[in-house]
Amino acid sequence: MTSIVIPAHNEARVIGRLLDSLLADSAEDETDIVVVCNGCTDDTARIAAERGPRVRVVEIPVPSKHAALRAGDDHALGFPRLYVDADVVVTGAGVRALTEPLTDDTSGILATAPERRIPLAACAWRVRAYYQVWQRLPAVREGLFGRGVIAVSQAGHARVAALPPLMADDLAASLAFTPQERLVIGAAEVVIQPPRTWRDLIKRRVRAAVSTAQVEQRQGPQGASARTSVADLRAVLREEPKLLTSMAVFVAAAVVARRRAGRAIRARDFGTWLRDDSSRQN
Repeated sequence: MTSIVIPAHNEARVIGRLLDSLLADSAEDETDIVVVCNGCTDDTARIAAERGPRVRVVEIPVPSKHAALRAGDDHALGFPRLYVDADVVVTGAGVRALTEPLTDDTSGILATAPERRIPLAACAWRVRAYYQVWQRLPAVREGLFGRGVIAVSQAGHARVAALPPLMADDLAASLAFTPQERLVIGAAEVVIQPPRTWRDLIKRRVRAAVSTAQVEQRQGPQGASARTSVADLRAVLREEPKLLTSMAVFVAAAVVARRRAGRAIRARDFGTWLRDDSSRQN
């Protein structure tokens, strides 16, 4: 049985749409879904429990994603195992596509993730411009991070379970596997709601800059990295010169975020979570 662990901190506005999508096209004995409500002060637990016996709800008092993931592991029943953010949407069919390579002992694949779909119509133009570039970057296309869903085999789980508590848990998990051990599955899709405003985009980018620095400090100078280089940006522009304006927006966001993240990095503040609530609007 495939286990799905969903850490959820005050996700009453979005947890229902994820659970409904997971339950709609999967058999009763196909998936084991564990929602870990961590430090919730809203109706997340009630809404999840209303989805019936196929969804088990675990509540812990501390608002910590790392603690929620570990609690989910303690209650999960099987492998392959998926870790799914509460604010994304993935289907039961997507879950099956993600787990198929993980059940093949000859594939060498230990971790998978779905393709992203980022609906940008409701976003400010600068947010749309930013993502036009971001989605074309090699590290973004090839890595498992920034998708809100990672699936692992039992051997892959042992790899990620050994990771320390990190803000960028998905980035660390992606970098824990070599390119030959991880795979983005084209037949699976996750819908990720983007920030709708420039201000909320910068919040996300500051958080990403701080968390990337934390991962790199833990790994040391020889560790793998998912940073974007100037060469990557030039390659995007060479392929699509029409993205010049979008590239200017992308660079501006990166500069602003890096400057604002500098204070937290110098203070080694790797615990302040800059939450983007605009992406949780209906």
